[in-house]
Parts: sequence; C-alpha cells; structure tokens
Amino acid sequence: QVQLVESGGGLVQAGESLTLYCAASGGTIDNYGMGWFRQTPGKERDFVATINWSGGAHYYADSVKGRFTISRDNAKNMVWLQMNGLQPEDTAVYYCAANKDSSGTAKQLHRYDYWGRGTQVTVSS
Repeated sequence: QVQLVESGGGLVQAGESLTLYCAASGGTIDNYGMGWFRQTPGKERDFVATINWSGGAHYYADSVKGRFTISRDNAKNMVWLQMNGLQPEDTAVYYCAANKDSSGTAKQLHRYDYWGRGTQVTVSS
C-alpha cells in the first residue's frame, strides 16, 4: 500500500513562493496519476492540480493556472507543487493523492486511492 507524506508548507507573505513535496513509500507511483488538493476549515477539499504517470500531461484548477506547477520524478518516487505568486486565498491544508488511473485526468476526490495527511500553507497579506 502506498503511503504519501507531504512537506514544504509554511507561512509566507503574499507574492512569495513555496514548493510542496510529496514523498511516496510502500510502493512505486510511476503508474499512478498524482494530484494535489487543498482544504480550508469548514469547506470541501478542492482540486488544485494533477499530473499523469509520465509527467507529460498536467491539469490545473482555474484559480491556480499560471501560478502553480505540478511535477514528478518517478525515479525518486516524488511529486512536487511549485507555487508562485501566492495570495491569502491560497491559504489551506494541501494534500497529495495517488490515483490508479495513470492518465492524470482525475479531479474528483473519490477517484483517488491514497492520501497524505496534508501540509499547512498560510499566506499573509
């Protein structure tokens, strides 16, 4: 069973950048689509970005398009999310998830098989 651990969260000011990392263990993720989601208190967990098995296709929520970039390194069993131009509305707990559908097109929570515990990102104005 795949375990996912996120890291890299923290407190930044508006306009700054952060990179979130997702390290996988217990199995290889090279056949998985991988995604990032985020959640704020009292709200649903929202799709942020997803990437296919090879890294050749990726999809983004409109709210982060042009600012966030999802990447992966299958040899290192890792995925990361580069976040630029952060804004206070990006404040959330960010979750990494793995999906047995390697196409990387899944944007719905229920399509993901494994989840990390999340990492907090806080953006001050």
